[in-house]
Amino acid sequence: MAVPPWLESLLSTDFFTVCTTHGDAARGECNMYCLDCKGDAFCFYCRSSKHKDHQVIQIRRSSYHDVVRVTEIQKVLDISGVQTYVINSARVLFLNERPQPKSGKGVAHICEICGRSLLDPFRFCSLGCKLVGIKRNGNASFSLEAKNEVVVMDRTRREGISKEEEELREGSQQDIYPPTPPPPPSSARRRKGIPHRAPFGS
Repeated sequence: MAVPPWLESLLSTDFFTVCTTHGDAARGECNMYCLDCKGDAFCFYCRSSKHKDHQVIQIRRSSYHDVVRVTEIQKVLDISGVQTYVINSARVLFLNERPQPKSGKGVAHICEICGRSLLDPFRFCSLGCKLVGIKRNGNASFSLEAKNEVVVMDRTRREGISKEEEELREGSQQDIYPPTPPPPPSSARRRKGIPHRAPFGS
């Protein structure tokens, strides 16, 4: 499964609206999303009463755009290829693409989908652009299982190379230091048998 069933709903959800039930409370803004229910955003108090044992992530705001902390989203989603940012000492990524004027010629890295300039050599500026890339090209995935398979294959390949290098290293050492030849046979004189006198003549 390249795309989880809740992702498109998450990306199209309106966050930071006032909760109709707890609108007068201090934490009554709807900045929570339930991965199990795949419904609308809800507030802190709704989470305690309706989504207590569910998988819930919290959405935050940066420059009027929705972001999610990497530590939360990477538990349920493969975010490889998406540009991350450090905001208020926390590493986050954007949910959707952000409009930007066309990048200049001196920009080294740009989003494959929307062309937004990126700080680092990533492929996408947001989860939304990665979703478009998966649907368009199919050469990426949100599945953690697929990511783990790649990691295992890569680790197996590295271990195979390391074992081969070790064998080559041992072989080269044997060439440099040939085995010590066995010691020569002892040259000590053997003890003669008991001497016999010649018989006396008659």
